[in-house]
Amino acid sequence: SQGEAKRLGLVGWVQNTSRGTVQGQIQGPTARVRELQEWLRKIGSPQSRISQAEFSNEKKIEALEHKDFQILK
Repeated sequence: SQGEAKRLGLVGWVQNTSRGTVQGQIQGPTARVRELQEWLRKIGSPQSRISQAEFSNEKKIEALEHKDFQILK
């Protein structure tokens, strides 16, 4: 997802949780964010098994709050 996010020019972060889920924040143009959401729903990274993808707390922001896209450990 990091490579795909960077390809789309998005910033933010994702992190695996102890419950076997992933949480994170994606920022960028709405159309690009939707593209990444679709990619996450349908494809994902090779080592991921996606059974459900839920996205919430969407809001408009004036400026990006992150410099790049990171996978946090």
